[in-house]
Amino acid sequence: MGILLKDILAILPEGNEDVIRQTSIYIEGNRIVSVGREPEGFLADKVIDGKDRLAMPGLINCHTHSYMSFMRNVADDLSFMDWLFGTIDPIEQKMTDEDTYWGACLAIIEMMKSGTTCFNDMQMNIHQTTRAVKESGMRAVISRGLVGSGDDEGGQMRLRQAYEERDAAKDCDRLTFMLGPHAPYTCDDAYMRIVSEEAKKNNMRIHVHLSESVSEIGQIKEKYGCSPIEMADKNGLFDVPAIAAHCVQITESDMDILKKRNVSVVTNPASNMKLGNGFAPVPAMIEKGINVCLGTDGAASNNSLNMFHELNLLTLIHKGVNKTPQCISAKEGFKIATINGARALGLEKETGTIEEGKKADIAVLNLNNPSLMPTNNLIAGLSYSANGSEVDTVIIDGKVTMENRKILTMNEELVYKKVNEIITRLK
Repeated sequence: MGILLKDILAILPEGNEDVIRQTSIYIEGNRIVSVGREPEGFLADKVIDGKDRLAMPGLINCHTHSYMSFMRNVADDLSFMDWLFGTIDPIEQKMTDEDTYWGACLAIIEMMKSGTTCFNDMQMNIHQTTRAVKESGMRAVISRGLVGSGDDEGGQMRLRQAYEERDAAKDCDRLTFMLGPHAPYTCDDAYMRIVSEEAKKNNMRIHVHLSESVSEIGQIKEKYGCSPIEMADKNGLFDVPAIAAHCVQITESDMDILKKRNVSVVTNPASNMKLGNGFAPVPAMIEKGINVCLGTDGAASNNSLNMFHELNLLTLIHKGVNKTPQCISAKEGFKIATINGARALGLEKETGTIEEGKKADIAVLNLNNPSLMPTNNLIAGLSYSANGSEVDTVIIDGKVTMENRKILTMNEELVYKKVNEIITRLK
């Protein structure tokens, strides 16, 4: 199918900068075949008028738990460990596979409606999130959350499930897979070594929570005599490309390890603030050359999966904490939310920018919104004034999945009905 975004303002890479130009974008199959010049023999089955519209690469949510979306607003104003083990874990123990599926559907609707075209998910019930991704047209990277001690049967079972899910989804090239050792307080050192060897053997990346809270730091220091990041490094998790979520409570030496080992860090400002865990030292990490990307975490702790909200926080809180308005500029924030995320996922050659040859993962914003008027500096507008409701149309893998704010690939009303039934039962 040929899609033409005709005479549209677009955010395009130009050297190391992003610029806004009026152009036309030509899509054939699942790829952008040209920007600005009509390819010979191109036939447009669908033309999207670019008047008063802005095309941008879809946002990339680099850390979330999609199944948690029906837990929104059920575990608030709690300390991290009380939130996790006192409220969330008991709900998770009662969940069925179908609960996970409907939770993932709700999450995908929310993300798509706010311009996200790819997300990196850690989940529990295999096949359900991938099922939702396949049906919705979304792009995703999936990790089966891994918890274990040494070679205990539970840990081995979860590894088998991770491979089973990966192998069952080979028919969908919008899905890729990582191994997801949950955290140092749920995976002991022996199990970490097992997971790292499996990752190397299977050429898979690692997705892990690290240094999220003060209590985690104390617990790991007492048990292993080092920081969570040092523990992960000693046990091989960084022997393959890795994504470390949070990294709030980290030292200079921790950052040196992350840089040396080429670990990408996912900052999750809303979740970290809400759980009272603090602020990740993002400016210092960027200064060291660490690849920083952006995520929402799950709706149980954020309580939103809106990446525009996260981008707004990212580009504001560090200015206040560091007392300098030059800290994390709007342009830096935009890269963190797009191409940096693609790089962390190993997808930088496929998505993250609007360029010829890349997958057509594009969000189209309606500029006729008060939040973006007047159209002075639209990249700044994405960070400081947009809220996600401006997203009008979404294209993922060359397919229109939302148009005029209507999801075309999922039944929204049915999803809302199902998640309300689930939370009523689980309460």
